[in-house]
Amino acid sequence: MKTAIEAPSGLGFDFQTGALLLLVAGVVAMLTRRLRLPYSVGLVLAGIVLAVSPFAPTVRLTKDLVFTVLLPPLLFEAALNLHWGQLRRNFAVVAVLASLGVMLSALVTASGMRYFANWSWMDAAVFGALIAATDPVSVIATFKEAKAKGRLLVLIESESLLNDGTAAVAFGIAVAIAAGHRFTPVEIAYSALETIGGGILCGGMVGLAALLLAGQTEDHLVEITFTTIAAYVSFMLAEHFGLSGVLATITAGLAMANFKGLGTLTTHGKEAVEAFWEYVAFIANSIIFLLIGMHEAHQNFAAIWASAAIAIVLVTLGRAFAIYPCCLLFARTSLRVPMKQQHVLFWGGLRGAVALALALGLPPEVQEREKIVGITFAVVAFSVFAQGLTITPFLRRMGEIGDRG
Repeated sequence: MKTAIEAPSGLGFDFQTGALLLLVAGVVAMLTRRLRLPYSVGLVLAGIVLAVSPFAPTVRLTKDLVFTVLLPPLLFEAALNLHWGQLRRNFAVVAVLASLGVMLSALVTASGMRYFANWSWMDAAVFGALIAATDPVSVIATFKEAKAKGRLLVLIESESLLNDGTAAVAFGIAVAIAAGHRFTPVEIAYSALETIGGGILCGGMVGLAALLLAGQTEDHLVEITFTTIAAYVSFMLAEHFGLSGVLATITAGLAMANFKGLGTLTTHGKEAVEAFWEYVAFIANSIIFLLIGMHEAHQNFAAIWASAAIAIVLVTLGRAFAIYPCCLLFARTSLRVPMKQQHVLFWGGLRGAVALALALGLPPEVQEREKIVGITFAVVAFSVFAQGLTITPFLRRMGEIGDRG
């Protein structure tokens, strides 16, 4: 008797579908390189075509799939390759962008949706929180493909990795309030400290433990195994305790790449680890953007076009408030961000899979849940096509491709 091989429940597709998605991803990778199109844009277009084809697979883009399976390796791979020295020197700028910047962006978007789209404050706050942070998946994939380098790459990648911590706190509080809970300012501050600080602590402990074990072997396959454990265990452990899994995985990756006190990976092991995670990130990126395209194909944007247009304008305006005022704080210091780089940070604030996963995971208590999901898809579509297609020419015009500052 023939038995189908199915993935664990909640992941949204079986392994046969996964193989088909990888085949499509490989073909798209070759075609986009020849056509000089951004890979992420090609994948979304391929996903749309695949969704309307007669042999379209049945597949769901779920919060569990994005957060539990696809996001940890992308975050870990990015953290492994962060330029630690430049991150340390620019940490004050990154921290302000990832905290104050996210809050300003959420406030602008929520206020605009309240007054221009006539949403309730609760629904507007939920949407503002989930869409405020830039998406590390989209940002890292787009800027690496565009070959951005130097300080600009450190700023844009680091911000996209870290701002999810702030957004996670704001989103969790907004959803809880929408469900009927009430918080005092002290409780909000404690929640932020616990979520962010606890996630960093959790990731540091897991990363250092994995590094200690990896340092006891010269087998590169075992070293790869311990990095895989660090990436997933740090995320799942933090999420289990209500902490930031995103920050936990990032911290674990930074610890394994930069901490020298407990041991290091062998030279061959380091090369093998980098190659392994580059491939895993390629797979995760490919599946995410294909699934985004497949789900974009089934969205009825005609029913929400007015609210979607308002949201796109507000999210873009919110990004401007997140960048220019925050960078102005450093205008008279050695950490000054040149105006051209500020423009790139503004236009490069892409939204993607993380916002979609948060929207899809909204509880039914949120009154405008379906509308929020649809508009989030619209904002992501704008981000992928309008920003994704123009970011490389924009970087070239700003003189930032090849920058080593």
